[in-house]
Amino acid sequence: MIKIGITGIIGSGKTTVSNLLRSRGFKVIDLDSLAKNALEKKEIIEKIRSEFGEDVIIKGKVSPEKLKGIVFISKEKLKKLEGIIHPEVIKEISLQGEILKSRGEGIMIIDGPLIFEKGLHKELDKIIVVSAEQGLIKERLKQRGMDEKDIEARTSFQIPLSEKEKLADYVIYNNGTKKDLQTQVDLLIERIREWEEKDASK
Repeated sequence: MIKIGITGIIGSGKTTVSNLLRSRGFKVIDLDSLAKNALEKKEIIEKIRSEFGEDVIIKGKVSPEKLKGIVFISKEKLKKLEGIIHPEVIKEISLQGEILKSRGEGIMIIDGPLIFEKGLHKELDKIIVVSAEQGLIKERLKQRGMDEKDIEARTSFQIPLSEKEKLADYVIYNNGTKKDLQTQVDLLIERIREWEEKDASK
């Protein structure tokens, strides 16, 4: 089975591309969802309580908003949170991969914004980067209600798109219309099928 990562930065259109692939029948594992699910586990809640204090726990559950307010202003705190969450996410990826393989699936797509930052690309066979012009990305994020300070805080933890593009096996440039993006996804699917055939022939 071939494992393909799809990444970018916030606002580049990674999630839209992943959803288009999912709508075409591909199995897409969302790393953000895995991380959120990990926050529901009792042992993870206790580790977060111990590390970040009682203020981030509301009615026995982790408050993502309060946690974000801490980790997005401190790289040290973010690293500590990732040290708690990351092992659980890796474990779940492995489990999901085994399930898909047992069903005869030849492709698993892993959608995550920090695939390069966290070294996950070393565990994957191919990487797709969804890129876009910086001005367009900022405009999209502002339309979501984010201000300049929020945008800077979120993107400061991510490797620049120009660097990610150099490390990618395939790049989609999301600077046009949704129809333009769908056309690019059609071309991407052709390439994915080529990768799958080569992997199957090994």
